[in-house]
Amino acid sequence: MMNIVRFRDERCKSCGLCIKACPKGIIEINQENLNDKGYRPAHIVDQDACTGCASCALMCPDGVISVYREEEQ
Repeated sequence: MMNIVRFRDERCKSCGLCIKACPKGIIEINQENLNDKGYRPAHIVDQDACTGCASCALMCPDGVISVYREEEQ
């Protein structure tokens, strides 16, 4: 199975809670992108390293993150 993490960039406030919650350390603030509210949204830097634990999604106070598990074909 493959784990997929999606961020709703337009809702992210760059609080960093997801970064602290990730046991793999694969989430960072995107320094190259600003959302409409002027924040730099978080993003995953190594999708393949994600274990699908969903700690990031559980920690996010704004429901920005969704974690999916997809079967590989």
